[in-house]
Parts: sequence; C-alpha cells; structure tokens
Amino acid sequence: MRIVVHGQQAFGRAVLERLLERGEDVVAVCTAPAKEGKPEDPLAELAREKGLPLHQPASWKTPEALELMKSFDADVCMMAYVLLFVPEEVRDAPKFGTFQYHPSLCPLHRGPSSINWPIAMGKTRTGLTIFWPDDGLDEGPIMMQKSCDIGPDETLGDVYFKKLFPMGVDAMMEGLDLVKAGIIIKHDQRLDQGSYESWFRKADAAIDWAKPVGQTYATIRAANPAPGAWTTLKGETVQVYDSARTDGEGTPGEVVAISDEGVVVQGAGGRILLKRVRPAGADKQPAAAWAASAGLSVGDTLGN
Repeated sequence: MRIVVHGQQAFGRAVLERLLERGEDVVAVCTAPAKEGKPEDPLAELAREKGLPLHQPASWKTPEALELMKSFDADVCMMAYVLLFVPEEVRDAPKFGTFQYHPSLCPLHRGPSSINWPIAMGKTRTGLTIFWPDDGLDEGPIMMQKSCDIGPDETLGDVYFKKLFPMGVDAMMEGLDLVKAGIIIKHDQRLDQGSYESWFRKADAAIDWAKPVGQTYATIRAANPAPGAWTTLKGETVQVYDSARTDGEGTPGEVVAISDEGVVVQGAGGRILLKRVRPAGADKQPAAAWAASAGLSVGDTLGN
C-alpha cells in the first residue's frame, strides 16, 4: 500500500519510524515549512536521513498542492500532528482518503490544546481518536478511540509522553491495518455532545491562590511543561512546574514553609508544595534554590 505521511515534530517522526520498521511503502513525507533560525523538524530530518521524498508546501490550499498530492498516487495519507489546514480535495486525493490522530476523545476537547484542558478541568480520563478529517475543527467521522486514566498527580507531560504518544503511534498502525484489510470504519461525531477549546495560553495558566486548591493543582499539572503555570512575587513572574498537593489551612497565597524539599504555599482548602520553578529571566531550578536567591521568607505572599 502506497502511503503518504503528513505530520511534524516528534510524533510525526515516531509514526514514520514505525512504518519503516514494518517495511511499509512510504512514497512521500509532507511536513511544515522550515523556519529560518529554527532546527529542522524531526520528521523532515528522518525523511532526509532515509532518502524519502520530502515536501514542505507553505499552503495546501493551492492548485499546485492538490497536484502534488495527486502525483503521489497514494492509497492513503496518514496525518500525524498537522496544524496547516488541508482542504477536502487534497485529503481525498489518495484512494482511501486521509486519516488523522487527535489526542482527545472526540467530540470532547477538539482543538489545539486537547491534552491540557481535560487536566485543567479536573477530569480523570482522556484518550485519543483516529478519525477521517473534514473541513471542521477535528470534526470528521471516527475510525477508533482509545482511552486512558489521568492520574491525580499526572502532568501534561506524563499524560502525553507516557500514554497518548505511544498509544497514538500504535493506534495509527492499527488504523492502517484496518484500511489495508478493507475495513473502513466511519462513525459520525455527535458534536452537540462535545466541546471545542482553543489554545491553553498563559492567561489560562495563571494561578489564583484563592481558588479551591484542587483547581489550582489541576492548573499547575495541565501547564507542566508548557506553557507553565505562573504566579508572582513582588510583581515578578515565577513559573511553577513540579509540585505536590498537601493539607493545611491558612491565608491563600501565603508561604507557610520553606525547606530543601521546596516551598509550601497556602491555597483555599489545602496547600501546594512547589518543587521546581523558573523565575523571570532564569532557568528552571529547585524551588528551594529560588527561595534562597529571592530572599523568600515564611509569611511572604505570592500572587501580589
């Protein structure tokens, strides 16, 4: 089966690696255009290393892009993390069309930050969807779904790299095997029962110590490692990464303990142990080291 891999970054590379390990016939690799001064995309790097035809059009909305996809004479296109819009005629150019990976249980959490949001919302399960994209935002018919738990202390990095990334590569191969077997599954999404959220941005990662501590902890976990939850000390931003939830009552935002383990900050109905932070203009560091360099003391208040 003649396969086009369209994707980018580490996930796109991992999908291509698996296809090559399986001895699949990858006739073309498509990825986003290179950006001046930026490292080459990992998927593009692997394609060059393996001598595969690599294409990086700036847009797929042109007649030239359509002719390019048609020229591959592909049976199927596999989308492994694609941010550029690809119109219907391009997606349908391969014999069996195009299927795509999305890291949520569609129609829930469609959109570009689909892993952050369920964690931030305090949900305990998420998953992935392999679907046939249409012109909507993650709205095409579903081929298959896989689910996983969100552990009470798991971060964005944990859920993606330990669960949704490896599960997603496996699911892409499973989807390909179904297509190769002539099993074309297309279940309509019930969009009225789903949700779309835009980017999880810096404003969404702001820590409000007066909110319930469970919500605060969920925000920190959802933003670790990106975009990084944040608070302030005397007007200076401090990003918060590794943390833990503990018990205790007091005034929200107040520093209640400092030790080698980190900095304990009071929330509403509980406390957060800050283990790893990044002050403005500095690298990530143990919270205890930051506390010492910033002259932080018990009784100081964060968020002011």
